[in-house]
Amino acid sequence: MKIAKKWIVTMILGGSILGGALGGVVLGSSVGHAATATTTTTTTQSSPSGMTPSGTFVPNENAAHEANESAAREAQEDAGQFPTVP
Repeated sequence: MKIAKKWIVTMILGGSILGGALGGVVLGSSVGHAATATTTTTTTQSSPSGMTPSGTFVPNENAAHEANESAAREAQEDAGQFPTVP
């Protein structure tokens, strides 16, 4: 290969590496900002099975609710735990 052809190949290779790196930085920063800008936090008092709830548990001490509650569930509520039994 002649020297001129080697320089052309080297310039094309270097340009594609720099262009890819610049594109990755631009796309990575725009995706990163979009992900952090739309994050919201919610807390729930109950959760579907298999999920660990977050936050502080507040038991339902309504008389109608307490009448239908099992002793195991009431014990968990009294201990300040999220109920895991019906």
